[in-house]
Amino acid sequence: MKNMSLQKIADSCRGILCGDTSEISANASREVSSVVIDSRKVQKDSLFIAIRGARVDGHSFIPQVMEKGALCAVSEQDLGDVPYPYIKVDSCEQALKDIAEHYRRSLDIKVVGISGSVGKTSTKEMIASVLSEKYNVLKTEGNFNNEIGLPLTVFNLREEHEIAVLEMGISNFGEMSRLAKVARPDICVITNIGVAHIENLGSRDGILKAKTEMFDYMDPDGTIILNGGDDKLRGFVPQNGISPIYFGLDPSCPYHTGAIRNMGLRGTTAEFITPAEQFEAHISIPGDHMVYNALAGIAVGTALGMDSDEIRRGIEKLVPIAGRNNLIETEHYTVIDDCYNANPASMKASIAVLSNAGTRTVAILGDMFELGEDGPQMHYDTGKYAADCGINVLICIGKLSAEIARGARENSSPSQIEICEFATKDDFFKDAGRILKEKDTILVKASHGMDFAKIVAKLQDM
Repeated sequence: MKNMSLQKIADSCRGILCGDTSEISANASREVSSVVIDSRKVQKDSLFIAIRGARVDGHSFIPQVMEKGALCAVSEQDLGDVPYPYIKVDSCEQALKDIAEHYRRSLDIKVVGISGSVGKTSTKEMIASVLSEKYNVLKTEGNFNNEIGLPLTVFNLREEHEIAVLEMGISNFGEMSRLAKVARPDICVITNIGVAHIENLGSRDGILKAKTEMFDYMDPDGTIILNGGDDKLRGFVPQNGISPIYFGLDPSCPYHTGAIRNMGLRGTTAEFITPAEQFEAHISIPGDHMVYNALAGIAVGTALGMDSDEIRRGIEKLVPIAGRNNLIETEHYTVIDDCYNANPASMKASIAVLSNAGTRTVAILGDMFELGEDGPQMHYDTGKYAADCGINVLICIGKLSAEIARGARENSSPSQIEICEFATKDDFFKDAGRILKEKDTILVKASHGMDFAKIVAKLQDM
């Protein structure tokens, strides 16, 4: 890895190279091949950072990883007289970020940072798909968007990569600033300011403040791209003096839409209008929110010198990922797998997608977390929205989701919507065969902690 010698690594995290003197002398200038925190991923010449987890302390694996061929370990503990080099630090978690910051700054690469209350992952996937038509792109995989995951994503960068598309997720003040210090984004994209994590951040204004910490360490000559349809983002003036570029459905936004054709579960075809031209593209993943994602991708692609043909190809090549509006055709059902996470805005967006199915519609919904004292009302409103959208069957699983059921029940008649409530997934599984019917289109959605992926798996086996 470029500029990742043991001595430079130790300097970057204010650590001390320790161990056998001859080993330090022989290896101080050697570069590591990779940086890992999982002992199972150690390769020859890896740097192993011993993170203390809730269940496992990485320090216990240091002898094992050194035997497997790691070049060095980073440790908070004094390891004593050991026959290999290690870097002694005050905090391995801080060292992880410091070393990643050093490595990112050593690379001649553009970074696109993406945050927002809703749609970070789908926007990240869209932007990466667009940029991949012209550039060698590395993107955040899975949920590697926090103070552990983002540094690990940065460590996957190599000299052949031209652009990194990094998702940046937070739940409290200060986290985004720390992520931005590692990522050093050239382009900052914020999708919206909703109510996710409002329990910690207090209000939407608090969420805006926390999200816009992304600008603290961005390139001073960089680009800020914001959703012009969001009331908190439209008109926001960054303290760094960079004038935002806006995308949205409104023609007042430089990047907006003309005609939009909703094709139900087959996606959307839209006319996209930029300051320079207009073109049409088809988005295969359903949902109105995907049009916003495409607009963000167009704005980023344009900022990085792409033409409309390249951008259109990137939009049309986008494919869904598991748990994110992924359409699964089973022998008996059509399943909309959107179970990775949920908040009120994304829940309603997915219900709207379901309502466009040309079959009987079933929404299997679970609890949404971290909504604070207004959580019950937000669940109630979600149930009312499901009833208003004409969903045929509503299945609510979990304690908070009882409010979804109540919201639907009090705003519809029994002839309009069938409502079923269950305390657990297992309780639902016992009745699933009775409730579900051949050719149903079924939405599965809840916060990640509800583990609704098990429901998706069960439906595929039924």
